[in-house]
Amino acid sequence: MAVGPTTRRRQLGADLRRLREAKGLTLEEAGARVGISKATLSRYETKEGTVKWPAVDALCREYGASDEERLALVELAKGAKIQGWWRSLDDPIPESMNLMLTLEDEVIREDHYACMYIPGLLQTRSYAEAVHRASEVQCPEREVQHMVDIRMKRQELLERDAPPHLWCVIDEAALRRQVGGRDVMRDQLCHLLAALKRPHVTVQVLPFSKGAHAAAVGSFAVLRGPSRELDVVYVDLLGGGLFMEKPKELERYRLAFEYLSAQALDLESSKDIIQRIGQEL
Repeated sequence: MAVGPTTRRRQLGADLRRLREAKGLTLEEAGARVGISKATLSRYETKEGTVKWPAVDALCREYGASDEERLALVELAKGAKIQGWWRSLDDPIPESMNLMLTLEDEVIREDHYACMYIPGLLQTRSYAEAVHRASEVQCPEREVQHMVDIRMKRQELLERDAPPHLWCVIDEAALRRQVGGRDVMRDQLCHLLAALKRPHVTVQVLPFSKGAHAAAVGSFAVLRGPSRELDVVYVDLLGGGLFMEKPKELERYRLAFEYLSAQALDLESSKDIIQRIGQEL
């Protein structure tokens, strides 16, 4: 899978920090050696804002990086300026959605726990429209269609030659909630069953019979990058979402997803319950 600009930027920040710490330099000391401020170098390392590749080149030389590593980091700095497909959209998108798109465009795996709705990457258009109309009751229809268009575009990452692995644990409540009415829901469940035939899509159902579980607080997704340090957690909130990337936060949600997967039905039993709920409609 091609590495996108957000992953490049985050990888660059992590590598610069690793090299500086290995050299035993503080932010202030390292910045002074190459003529940039402590605050600027801190932004470089915390993956915020743009970077200047000559500064990255100078830092690598001060840190004693090999020529191969230095050139690789310079290329990361140059590539971090490339923009994704959504930047060309005519209508603006919420900032949280912008970050979600940049991260999702570059993941190698997504782990979703869904307790309210079917995960967006597996939604039909009619289902997605019903979700947006319910969530944004004062939103003009034009904006609803704009957001649904983006959701449908997002799904194209599953059609790539080397798509990320999508692993979903879906609460039974999300399967039984009749979003958009019986016909829309029936089509949605058929669409979900069809998705199960893809080798890079895994769906497990967490049935009511399992009782209390590890993520009773709400839906979340673990967006996994090329290395664990580049993982990000996204948590659904009213009116937007929260992104977390601190090690303790990441480990908590990784562990929660492992528990949920262990509690959920196996793949064949999950398929059976989805079919049964669809037949009841």
